[in-house]
Amino acid sequence: MIVSKCPLRISLVGGSTDLQGFIDKFGIGSAISFSPNLYTYISINRNISTRTWKINYSKTEEVMHHTKIKNDVAREVISHFNLPPIIMSFNCDIPTSGSGLASSSSYLISAIAAACKFKGLVYTQTEIAKLAIKLERKFNPLTGYQDPYGCALGGLKQFIFYPDYILQENLSTSLFENYNLFLIPTGITRSSTKILKNVDFDKSFGLLKLVDIMHDNIDNEEIFFNIFNKGWETKKSLSSHVMNQELLIQEKKLKKKYDIKGIKLCGAGGGGYFLVITKDNIADGKLVNIDNKGVTVWDV
Repeated sequence: MIVSKCPLRISLVGGSTDLQGFIDKFGIGSAISFSPNLYTYISINRNISTRTWKINYSKTEEVMHHTKIKNDVAREVISHFNLPPIIMSFNCDIPTSGSGLASSSSYLISAIAAACKFKGLVYTQTEIAKLAIKLERKFNPLTGYQDPYGCALGGLKQFIFYPDYILQENLSTSLFENYNLFLIPTGITRSSTKILKNVDFDKSFGLLKLVDIMHDNIDNEEIFFNIFNKGWETKKSLSSHVMNQELLIQEKKLKKKYDIKGIKLCGAGGGGYFLVITKDNIADGKLVNIDNKGVTVWDV
């Protein structure tokens, strides 16, 4: 059996500037994100007994031809690599549907890594991310560049997105040694597509400057948190779907209960998880650290 795992992705600032429409309009995008130590997992076994393709996730599919698979990730990866009848199983450390944690990209990267291992192919993490964008856009045309690259490469990084290439830089994580990073579930799932369709790119443009300032002051607590929170306020202005009354109430309660240095919704917003940066302990939150390995795969 082949098993792969890939971290999820949490954006700190710059989300929406990694969308193709933004890059086409302005010629550049940029974001800072990190991968938490929370993972998606894919396992692959050859299905010799029935000669069908069997996909196990929140439900189970079993089909006689892989083009009939409804799970987008499984169908596209199996088709691309022309995999024979297999059993492919999906798992994750936390609930991720509509979470804002780039779970679809993470699952896709895990599946690509497992498929490469199955076929005896050697892909770099960057090559896996590049292929993931191509495949994910077949079923989610609004997929940005930040998710697959952030998930596949791991760590805390700045990405700069140009029309023809992408630059990435590892950033210092020393500031986070003094704070706790918590994911707080909102209890609300949402579709990022509805939000991303309505993003105002002109308003997003100001995020590029915030990314540069955060990059230059990644170890300066005062400036970092000032930019982090400005980025969140900017994010809320990009679309009316990023926040709603219930989420505003949740955010206000968290700020009242804990000494919070930074808070934002993960991903496009609209629900999913709050990222909270604090020195307090939040009992009903998920404490996370930064993963530095990115996608990995092995034989069991």
